[in-house]
Amino acid sequence: MDLYEHEARQLFKDHGVEVPDAAVAVSPREARAAAEALGGRVVVKAQVKTGGRGKAGGVKLAANAAAAELTARQMLGTDIKGHAVRAVMLAQPVDIEAEFYVSYVLDRAAGTFLAIASAEGGMEIEEVAAERPEAVTRIPVDPGRGVDEAKAAEIAAAAGLPPGVASVLMRLWQVLVREDAVLVEVNPLVRARDGRLLALDGKVTLDANARFRHARWAAPEEAGTDGDALEAVAAAKGLTYVKLDGEVGVIGNGAGLVMSTLDVVAGCGSRPANFLDIGGGASAQVMADGLTVILSDPAVKSVFVNVFGGITACDAVAHGIVQALDTVRLTRPLVVRLDGNNAAQGRAVLSARAHPLVEQAATMDGAARRAADLAQRGA
Repeated sequence: MDLYEHEARQLFKDHGVEVPDAAVAVSPREARAAAEALGGRVVVKAQVKTGGRGKAGGVKLAANAAAAELTARQMLGTDIKGHAVRAVMLAQPVDIEAEFYVSYVLDRAAGTFLAIASAEGGMEIEEVAAERPEAVTRIPVDPGRGVDEAKAAEIAAAAGLPPGVASVLMRLWQVLVREDAVLVEVNPLVRARDGRLLALDGKVTLDANARFRHARWAAPEEAGTDGDALEAVAAAKGLTYVKLDGEVGVIGNGAGLVMSTLDVVAGCGSRPANFLDIGGGASAQVMADGLTVILSDPAVKSVFVNVFGGITACDAVAHGIVQALDTVRLTRPLVVRLDGNNAAQGRAVLSARAHPLVEQAATMDGAARRAADLAQRGA
């Protein structure tokens, strides 16, 4: 469960990580009042659970309270990468001397956590990681040992961070552990001209399985973005669904296959729009529910169904898709790859249905390429 930036920064503050003074507003009038209380000159930031807000116009400097009101009026109700802006955060600006990047993320494959840090934080961190990977340090963290003073110093030294960052790294680890998070990220962590270390922006993803331990967590139906709404709908239908920031909808059977599918789609130059695992069942209702959720995402331009028949045979999956098409209005192209048990029979079922927006592909790579191509055409 992803948090809004203002929620993440509150967790940072609760655990001793310094953040600039800020307030949240859901109307232009509230934004003006908040700006006045913060001294007039503020940074107005759209509260959406996606990256790249700055480049999308979701972060702007307002010179005074009147400008903050106008900026909030222009920002509220807009769409950023498929996420509606329903609130803005107004924060005091900071005179920045240096920017850094620090994060902890769960490494499921290795069964551990990974500390990722760089002395070059900010909006271009993705480009830095891609073009100069040596500038980004990755250090495994043993969950049993955690991040003590020695480990924090090791991470800071390896990344070329100033010594004071070690204490911040220790506090961020406490955020991860005590809040049951699987991701804690600060980008940028800055050193201000007055020497303070401040978290200017933060991203936290909580482990939804630990919800029972945290009464203060918002229930899914209380969430405020389109992505959260879709996840809540999917959860109510018993689907394992996670909203992502892409344009190719993905349905698969089995978490491992779905994760591989996401990677293959990304390798074809497109971005997956979601993770959706239908597990071992592919009844008409399950397929209809899955397609309904995915097609409700306005960012989706094509859908890729990738199924390997095992206990549930491919012909059963195909019949589920065909019956689902009788109840779901398919508005975007659907690419299906069936392999494994009764794959030939399943393909025959889909061929007989001959839906104009449904295509088949023999391989996962071929299907991913086709879905990516259709998504790009529909963009």
